[in-house]
Parts: sequence; structure tokens; C-alpha cells
Amino acid sequence: MTSELNEAVAAAQAGDEDAFRFLYRSLQPGLLRYLTALVGVDAEDVASETWLQVSRDLPTFTGGEFRAWTVTIARNRAMDHLRRQRRRPSLPVPVQALSDLAGDADTAERAGETLGTEAALALIATLPPREAEAVLLRAVIGLDAESAGRVLGRRAGAVRTAAHRGLRRLATLLQRHDLTPEAAPPATPPRPRPGRPTPGAPYVEQADG
Repeated sequence: MTSELNEAVAAAQAGDEDAFRFLYRSLQPGLLRYLTALVGVDAEDVASETWLQVSRDLPTFTGGEFRAWTVTIARNRAMDHLRRQRRRPSLPVPVQALSDLAGDADTAERAGETLGTEAALALIATLPPREAEAVLLRAVIGLDAESAGRVLGRRAGAVRTAAHRGLRRLATLLQRHDLTPEAAPPATPPRPRPGRPTPGAPYVEQADG
């Protein structure tokens, strides 16, 4: 998939509209789920702003992980949106049981499909913000730890640890409370800490130690 994306990026930079549509179709579903966890019902609006900026800035993209570059733009737009709204919207979706999240291997790599549901986003939203974003970037968007670390301004090891802890916490929560879609309380999505990014430039959070 990475090589396909890279080829599509090069073609889109050369003006191939079909290649740009391929990029959109490939990334939009995961991007929308990520933004839903950050800004709730305004996710589609923020996603539209994201793709407008991607389209505008694509000629200046010089390589690397295209998904990480796109998610960084989306995160910046979400931050701007939250600053404008001055609120933390809740996700009115039920929690569904998530199975096999607490494996002993790299949990984030194995949980992507399960965490791709809207219902799962409500549960992810109950995690501490750092863990929630790590889980979203690793398991929902599919970034590796290094790319997710660049998006968040953290070390790869810190992101890997946060994602693993978050997924373990989700599994423990389900086991402890025996949550069902009907019994689950509404969740409040994680909100990244606002910074002051330069317009059009990637937002970088303070790095962990």
C-alpha cells in the first residue's frame, strides 16, 4: 500500500486528478474516524478543510510518510476548529465490545480493524488524551510508531508505549465493567493541547522526555 500511495502522490503532484482521487479514497475513511474523535460531529467539515490544504500544498510535499503529513494537517485544522469553538463535543455513539485488544505482541498492529468502528471511537475517547491519540494514529490511521511520533512531537518509543497502554486500558475497562452498547455512558473525545502553529505548518507538541 505504501508504494501505491507513493506512486499516486507523485502522479498527483504532476497533475493527475485520478491519482488525487485515489489518495482521497485511500485516506479519507481513517482520517474521518480520527477527526470524529477530536471534533465530533464537525469531522466532515474539518476533513474538507484538510483536503483543501492538502490539494494546495501537495506540490511542496517533498517525500516521507504521506499519511503522516496528511494527518498532521488534519490535526492542525482540528486544533484550529477547537480553538474557535471553545468546546469539547461529545460523541453520541454507543460502546461495543472490543475483543482481543490485550494481546502480548504489538497490540496496536493487531487491533486496527476492531478499532475502525464509530462505536469504538467513543470508548477510545475515554482514554487519557495522549493514549487516545496514540491509539488512533497507530491502530486507526495505521501509522508506524516513528511516523506517529513525528505527528505528535514525541519519541517513537513513547508513542508505542502510549498506544499499548491505551489498548490494555480499553480491554481492562470492558472486562471490569462488562460494558454493553445499552449500558455505556456517553464519552468525551480527547482534545490535544492547543499550541501556536504557524499557518500551514505542522503542529508539533512538546516532546516527551
